[in-house]
Amino acid sequence: MTAGHCGSAGDQLTSGEAAPGTFRNSVFPSADRAWVAVGASEPLYDEVNMYSGSRDVANANQAAVGSSVCRSGSTTGWHCGTVQAFNQTVNYAEGSVYGMTRTNVCAEPGDSGGSFITGNSAQGMTSGGSGNCTSGGTTYFQPIGPALSAWGLTLVTT
Repeated sequence: MTAGHCGSAGDQLTSGEAAPGTFRNSVFPSADRAWVAVGASEPLYDEVNMYSGSRDVANANQAAVGSSVCRSGSTTGWHCGTVQAFNQTVNYAEGSVYGMTRTNVCAEPGDSGGSFITGNSAQGMTSGGSGNCTSGGTTYFQPIGPALSAWGLTLVTT
């Protein structure tokens, strides 16, 4: 799973932090979600890369407002904050995205699509926001539950 603005159906993912694969479906705007199919020889892991190790993923139980949440991004690495609100609308130049979760976790360009996690519960994928990791900011993520159910996908937890 990743952010929908990171690629369109049919796009190839050939390098970087993720395994090589093909975007099978992507939605942006209205939502900001996509899924990438990887080759049969690519292993699927039940963990989030923290750049200093990893954290196992056990489920996708939604954290409550006020809960600690952390995200992993390819530009700025691992940062944490709190869940501030659910069901937020974010207005991007391309159009509005609905049903987002607002946090006070910082992010910068290039962190999009990275994982949000609370404890061992997957929360979603970084969409965007304002600010930076020097002064702080607001970041929104696409909740993982609606993204998984939209395409009948299952989170890897073992």
